[in-house]
Amino acid sequence: MDRNSVDLFLDITSDLCPLTFVKAKLSVERMKVGQTLEVRLNAGEPLENVPRSLAELGHSILGIEPENASHPQGIHRLWVRKS
Repeated sequence: MDRNSVDLFLDITSDLCPLTFVKAKLSVERMKVGQTLEVRLNAGEPLENVPRSLAELGHSILGIEPENASHPQGIHRLWVRKS
């Protein structure tokens, strides 16, 4: 994903569920349709729940990838387009 095409960035690596989803949802709600949010989040519960929950709300998940490919259980980047 081209970082220059991101409209908003959110780092939720210091937050715990369900606050991770709440912060991501509030960020998307403030965006215009078609804008892209990049979320920095931890593996585990946030990585399982945040993309799934945003997709259930009808938003497009553009991609998910680990920041460091040699540490797939670490921090990830998620890209979401508001629908």
